[in-house]
Amino acid sequence: MKIEGSVALVTGANRGIGLAFSRALLARGAAKVYAGVRRPEDFDEPGLEPLRLDVTDHEQIAAAARTASDATIVINNAGIQAGPSLLEGSLDGARRELEVNYLGTWAVSRAFAPVLAAHGGGALVNMLSVASWRANNRFPGYAASKSAQWSLTNALRLALREQGTLVVGVHVGWVDTDATAGIDAPKADAAEVAAQTMDAIESGEPEVLVDDTARRVRAALSGPLDLLYPSA
Repeated sequence: MKIEGSVALVTGANRGIGLAFSRALLARGAAKVYAGVRRPEDFDEPGLEPLRLDVTDHEQIAAAARTASDATIVINNAGIQAGPSLLEGSLDGARRELEVNYLGTWAVSRAFAPVLAAHGGGALVNMLSVASWRANNRFPGYAASKSAQWSLTNALRLALREQGTLVVGVHVGWVDTDATAGIDAPKADAAEVAAQTMDAIESGEPEVLVDDTARRVRAALSGPLDLLYPSA
């Protein structure tokens, strides 16, 4: 589909990858971009229309679907990393990760599916991760939530096929944002994540493998277990 002239909604648009998505949509000629943020009064980005949206609040989601009833592209980007270590600590953070990353994506997708259908199908994009495919004992709750989100993405792809909605899953390793400032590892640029995602929307590609990490881990899924989890 064409991004030029489209109307888009991006969740978690206040910074990082979400803001990069929003800016890329405008640069590609989107007619309107709703920026889903928790505090629109604190958001001031030229060209974007702030929209109050906490993806764990079902009333706000319903209100957003009414306000953005002209949306033809929906990007589920809102996400958190808040869980405990694997073997100790409260599980409250892991529950929060599931609420935001998995159930929040599900709730927004469910609310906007008929909106997209009304405009010929459009595109639904889910911001995933290599953590969808490879567990991490430092962030086990986050990886579990992203794995669940990947499964949901595949289910949505099947369910929304008849209404003509393109469902895109975006996978990447570490991305250079405020949230990863303390991580000492190679990082993709948020603008590059957004650019490759825009290309996928316009070319009808269902999956984006942004960096070498994503491509390597994706390929390893068809191999023996020790490709993902080496024993030595």
